[in-house]
Parts: sequence; structure tokens; C-alpha cells
Amino acid sequence: MASAPLNYEVRIKDLHAHLFQVTLTIAKPEASQKVSLPVWIPGSYLVREFSKNLQNLAAQQGSKNVALTQTDKCSWQVHCAAGKPLILSYEIYAFDNSVRTAWLDTCRGFFNGTSMFLRVEGQTSLPVSLEVAAPKAMPGWQLATGLGPDKVTANGFGRYLAANYDELVDCPVEMGPFWSGSFVACGIPHRFVVAGAPPSFDGSRLIDDTKRICEAEIHFWHGTKAGARVGAKAPCQSYLFMLNAVDDGYGGLEHRNSTALICTRKDLPRLDHTRGAPAPAKSTDKRVKLSEGYTTLLGLISHEYFHTWNVKQLRPVEFTSYDYANENYTQLLWFFEGFTSYYDDLILRRAGLIDDTVYLKLLNKTINQVHQTPGREVQSVAQASFDAWVKYYRQDENTPNATVSYYTKGALVALCLDLTLRQEGKTTLDAVMRALWLRCKGGPMSEADLASVLADLSGRSFAREIARWVHSTADLPLKTLLENRGVAILEDPAQVAQRLGLRVSESGGIHVKAVLRGGAAERAGLAAGDEWIGIETGSGKSASSWRLTKLDEIALYAGTASRIGVLVARDKRLLRLTLTLPKTVTTWRLAARDSKLVDQWLTAP
Repeated sequence: MASAPLNYEVRIKDLHAHLFQVTLTIAKPEASQKVSLPVWIPGSYLVREFSKNLQNLAAQQGSKNVALTQTDKCSWQVHCAAGKPLILSYEIYAFDNSVRTAWLDTCRGFFNGTSMFLRVEGQTSLPVSLEVAAPKAMPGWQLATGLGPDKVTANGFGRYLAANYDELVDCPVEMGPFWSGSFVACGIPHRFVVAGAPPSFDGSRLIDDTKRICEAEIHFWHGTKAGARVGAKAPCQSYLFMLNAVDDGYGGLEHRNSTALICTRKDLPRLDHTRGAPAPAKSTDKRVKLSEGYTTLLGLISHEYFHTWNVKQLRPVEFTSYDYANENYTQLLWFFEGFTSYYDDLILRRAGLIDDTVYLKLLNKTINQVHQTPGREVQSVAQASFDAWVKYYRQDENTPNATVSYYTKGALVALCLDLTLRQEGKTTLDAVMRALWLRCKGGPMSEADLASVLADLSGRSFAREIARWVHSTADLPLKTLLENRGVAILEDPAQVAQRLGLRVSESGGIHVKAVLRGGAAERAGLAAGDEWIGIETGSGKSASSWRLTKLDEIALYAGTASRIGVLVARDKRLLRLTLTLPKTVTTWRLAARDSKLVDQWLTAP
């Protein structure tokens, strides 16, 4: 085939220095061509300044070197002639073991295009080719990506094609000696690659469970037969899961036909060594109980796969086209992340991977997280969406007091809408999601589109609910709606940290991470960064002092005392504070009171 107008070539320059070598050939540059590197990656709303990892940028036309001028933090002007092939070469330092940027060492290579590929101004809509060279020093390495192959080896190295720059940077690349498995869901081929898996890893189990998730979500959006509900097939012809298993980590980032995931190795499914065989594929088998960590991993898989529709296709109107050089603001992350967070665990239930009890436990956790965040009384979930760039991704000790998560509260807004619609009996949130897909043709949407679909399907306006639940700081009507759906809400004593209004680390002592607004700890004068050393109780001859290593030890040593002395270390100074112990602080526990009503809600129609 003829060469693409833009060709990127990636080679490993130095594994030990964590350096990729990138060469960009522009077939027909403009005079004084401008190029730039993105400052953020779609799906992760923080300016990350990827250009900090770019070095040794040089340009050449024919046999002559061409001068470059840097015009801002991420842009350059190449003083070239128009129309003659221009070659840019540079290195990328890759040592961020996350899903957002790039990584390279002797065990694994990974990159997102936003961290690697200069954007050629005026030519971003042109076809692109990407060539990734096999590392000679690592003959056993493989490559996986969602890009369409043109000419590749059996191990996946070679040339790939993209329709434009957006597609190029929306298809991350995984390299290394990874585990690989595949399956077909509703006629669509899927592949799962796992880097860093231990010998106990049960790949068959992961494939079987992921297939059930994918089929449930394709059915959600498109019915049990292709086009049965929304008149369109799934938005991709193939799909790739890339999972990096590490000692400690968690997260995911959605892409158009793939996702990059990271999890803790101990959360992977394990071979059943007592029988010397893989665990049963059906997770509802009574012989098998999903670990909490593996359930969380399946929820992450469900969440990122649901994004294939909800944010990669159906997306905020502000994301119709990305501005890679600046923040892209929207007030709709509560819908795109929050509603996806509502459905991720619900899909696990509908796929038969968890039961009602486990689902309610997961929902319970989300509810308590929101209730235990004082920032919900300060910031609406719509404002939290807009402020993601400066608050959600830049968390500090005051974050729980100043903001609310658009993931968790957004999920509860979805819950309230779903339960309200079901209670009124005319439609469900499932139907609303599919109608939105139709109305917006799987493309950009606004809050007005949601309001219109809600009114059309329910027969009434939901303007009052949206104003109160999304654009104000009022608490959601969770108790009434859940009880009407057959869920009992029980009040249990909160854990010690929550009763005191603290978030702490108890590794190597008690270290205060955050002090919650209005709590007993704040009134006593504790501050983030304090090390809580011990407590003092009683007075006179009955006085006693105790060293603490866990907050739970307060009850052991304080007894029936209502006030205690608190000894903390702050900036190497020892301080004595007085803490009044709160009498009653409770937290919710959900339980099914009417299993038939609960099942009607949690089971797909």
C-alpha cells in the first residue's frame, strides 16, 4: 500500500533508561509546520503535561537539519519548507506504571498515544500509520493494540493503521511476555491480555466471567438479537482488554475499542489447587465464592466496557472534538461516570456473577461513601463534574470537606432515577439509556437530551428532580425509594474513624490523613499530618496513659469515659488535646426485605 500522509515509528531505545525512540514522517508539511504534544488524555481529567517526558527533538528535510522553535510548553514550530517530506525524531521517557501515560522496563512496555505522538497541526484528520519495531533484546515479547493491523508479525509487531490522529491516540499499545486469551461475545471477537500474572492465575475463569459481562452489556444496549432494541450493532468490530497486574494498584481507562486496566495480583482469579483444576466457570456455583478483590476487578471490567457506549460514543456535547492543549470542561461527568458506576455492579448481578446480597453490599458501600463525605453539602455533583480538573484529580486533606465524587453521587442519582421510574411504572432507566442512544445517534448529548427522553418515556417532566439531585447539595431521597423497592435500611454503629470524623492510615502507627468537617476530631483540634500516639483517661490517682497503634484500641483503654486526652506529634512537637467521644454515629446496612421486589429491580427484563 502507499505510505500514509503521516507515519509514526516507535522503537525501544534503552530499556534500562526507560526510553522510547519516536520518528514522525510528515509527507507534505506546511511551511513552518507547527506540532504539539497533548497535555491530557481523554477519560482522565487532569492536565498532566506529557511534554515533560519529551527530549532530544530534532528535525530533518532531505539531508539538512531543520531548526525548531518552542512556542509554548507543548508546542514547536519547525522552520521547514512546504511540501517536502519532513522527519522529526525524539525520545520519550516512560516510567509511569499507570493506565494514563507510558512505561518501559525489561519486563513490559506500554504507551498511550497522547504521551508519545506529536500532533501535526492542519493534518489531524489525515490517515496515519504506526510502525512498532520488535525489540531484538527481548525476542519473546508480544504486542497488542486496538489499532487495525496492516502488516504485522505473529507476535504483533509491525505496521498498524488509523483513520486520523484521534483514533491513533485512542488505541494504547501493550508489549511484553503477557498472557493472552480470547472469546467471542454476541459475534464480536474479544481478546484479554494480562501482564505480570502470577503462576496461580486462572485465565480461563477470567475469560468466562468477562464474556458474561460483555454479553450482558451488549444485550443491554442492543437487545438479545442484533438491532432488536436500538437498530444498530455494537460500536466496535473487536475489543481488547489490557490488564497490568502489580503488587499494589487499581484503575482503568476507557478507549474506543479497548481498555487499559491495572489491578493487584492477589485480586486475580486463582486456580483451585485443592482439586488441581481451574475453578468452575459459573461464579454462582455454590462451591465458589468470589473474593472481594476479584469482585472489584470484575466491576472495573464492567465499568470500562460500559464506557464503550457511554462516554466513548454517547458523550458530552463539549467532547464533540477534543482540545488536546487545554482543559475540556463539562458538567455531565455525573452522568457519564456516575451512571456507568451505577450499571457496572448491576451488570455483574444481571450476568449472574453476584447475587442480590452481594449487590446490596456493594450499593451500601457507595451510599455510605457519599453520606460520609461532608463535601456533599458544599458542592453539587454537576459542579464536581466541572471542577474535576482542579479538585477530583488533585485530592488533598481537605478534599472530602470541599467536594463530592461524581462517580459515587452520580451513581446514586442514577439509582434514584431508576427507582422513581420503576415506581411510577411507565419506564425504566434502562429504556432511558437506550432511547438516549437512539436520540443522539450514539454521539454527543446534552443534559437537555436526557431531560427530553425522561419526559417522553415517563409522561412527565423531571426538571425538579434534576435541579434538586444534580444542581443542588440537597440529600437524595434514598431511604424512601429503597424501602419502596423492598430494601430494609438498618442503622449500625459506624467504625471508630467515622464516628470521630477522621480518615487515617494505621500502618506503622496512627497517622491522620484527613479531618472531616464538623466532627469530634475537628472540634478537638486534630489536623491532617498528626501522628496519634496515645490517650489519657481519668484524673488524679485513677489517671492512666496508653500507647495506641489502632483506633479500635480507644474503646479498650477509654472504657466508659466520655472525654479523653489525646497525645499527638505534630512537626516534632508533642501536643495534648481533649477529645469528647460522640455518643451515637451510625451507618447504613441494606438488606432485602421483599426479595420479589428486589429481584424485579435487579433482573434484566
